[in-house]
Amino acid sequence: MPRIDAERFLKDLNDLRQIGKYKTGVHRPTYSPQDMESRRWLMERMAEIGLEPSIDGIGNVYGRHRGPGPHLLVGSHIESQNYAGWLDGALGVVAGLALARAGLPVDVAAFADEEGHFEGGFLGSRSIIGELSEEEIDRSRSRNDGTPLREALAAAGLAGKPRMQLEPGRHKGFFEMHIEQGTQLERSGLRLGVVTGIVAIWQWRIEIEGQQDHAGGTTMAERRDAGLTAVRLLAAIDREFPRVCGERSTWTAGRIILEPGAPSIIPGRADVLFQFRDVSMAVLERMEAALRALVQESNRNERCPATLTQIARATPALCDPAMMAALDQAAERHAPGLWQRMPSGAGHDAQYIAK
Repeated sequence: MPRIDAERFLKDLNDLRQIGKYKTGVHRPTYSPQDMESRRWLMERMAEIGLEPSIDGIGNVYGRHRGPGPHLLVGSHIESQNYAGWLDGALGVVAGLALARAGLPVDVAAFADEEGHFEGGFLGSRSIIGELSEEEIDRSRSRNDGTPLREALAAAGLAGKPRMQLEPGRHKGFFEMHIEQGTQLERSGLRLGVVTGIVAIWQWRIEIEGQQDHAGGTTMAERRDAGLTAVRLLAAIDREFPRVCGERSTWTAGRIILEPGAPSIIPGRADVLFQFRDVSMAVLERMEAALRALVQESNRNERCPATLTQIARATPALCDPAMMAALDQAAERHAPGLWQRMPSGAGHDAQYIAK
């Protein structure tokens, strides 16, 4: 049986960690100099192992196994969130290197912008399955500073390169090793999780219109405070969602902007970015119905009207039963009694490759 070189596996992880190092983590935003340095590093490691490395026009790095198949595709991403952890994504890519180094017939991929620094997100995995159009690339802007995606690609030296597509029939599956990004395993004293499915994330914008007024000269009875309406609506969501959600549902108001944002001015407008996640379509649809009903109720009771707009709607990705069974056996062999099946609460490239 092929054996993994654990020492080299850890060395590769720590070498990659030095690129864009920031305190105990890394800072490698998509297409930044640090990100592109990490992609060059990866291609060098692929070539050393005997894979055929390439980088395409969206920044995907791909190491093609030169021998006969059937092949397993292994990978994840190596860019990071801003000032973030060093194992997110990198673990899955370096795991692919370790499997290839052991002589197994694997292709290794590092997909671009899983972290969503640019509008649309998951640019690399969506591109490689044919779901990213040239028109979307033209429209996309950086969520950090508004830079057009086309400009970022040109600055990274990727302009004019063709975008690769997965070969139909080449791969028998896709494996993405990943950190949990949570505390369930650690809290339970477990070592491994076998993922049953990847949640879908449904994202919304809630816009609330009030009346901007002086904080001292406007009585409480006269006010149309968009900020307070937003707070009451979010509190109502937090009370109602436990009645309709699933066991592992989550919901988050990740950004709230009050305008004009001055301490002595009543907010005339509130802009809320809200999301919920689950692995079940039925649960997601119940949460959507509850959210719409709560916005309607707010509009009946409040003096500041709220508008609800959906800005992202994905489909949960369920994992292959045969792959899960194989991972169950491996988990029991390496960590007897110290593993569990569990859904992934974060989005991953695997949910697009699964299509």
